[in-house]
Amino acid sequence: MNKNSMIKKTAEFARKTLAGEGSGHDWWHVYRVWRMAKQIAKEEKADIFIVELAALLHDISDWKFSAGNDKLGSQITEKFLSKLRVDQEIINDVKYIVLNISYKGGTNKVKLQTIEGKIVQDADRLDAIGAIGIARTFAFGGSIKREFYNPGIKPKKYKDFEDFKNNLDKNTTINHFYEKLLLLKKLMHTKTAKRIAEGRHKYMEEYLKKFYKEWEGKE
Repeated sequence: MNKNSMIKKTAEFARKTLAGEGSGHDWWHVYRVWRMAKQIAKEEKADIFIVELAALLHDISDWKFSAGNDKLGSQITEKFLSKLRVDQEIINDVKYIVLNISYKGGTNKVKLQTIEGKIVQDADRLDAIGAIGIARTFAFGGSIKREFYNPGIKPKKYKDFEDFKNNLDKNTTINHFYEKLLLLKKLMHTKTAKRIAEGRHKYMEEYLKKFYKEWEGKE
């Protein structure tokens, strides 16, 4: 099987697995990350095959929906890519990205070392900000029954991953902007992602200004 066929099979697998998911971690999220990652990879002259595979599989089993198991995604990745007879070295590279890409409430201290990993992480983070990011944030908040805003609940800095998991449904969607979304602009790796992040970041800032005015009945 050639690389194009492997990519096609992987895209089909991701689409079938994630179709209809309602928290913002669905096939269309993966599709957008895939397209963005390819765009960045061309400019960065990275290994496009690794980038595409990792982008397509990066959310194949998000820990938030697999009982907190943050290793299941990489396990599914190895099993699937092995069936396609992808070289083990490439499988290892893709697994490394899938395992370490998540923000985890700011508790993930792993800094991706490969350019391919940095590109997929940038693409994933770009989809978490801007207009799409706002929509996804509220979709996710609703899926875990979060209040979308409560002035009495302040943004939190989590001690570790366990602390983050245990408080996931006790926070608010608006707090998520301050705990993650507004921090992502400074965490982009590539020039392309940094440029795109600027506009998306400003959009979120303007949204929050409008949100607070409407909350107080001022506009």
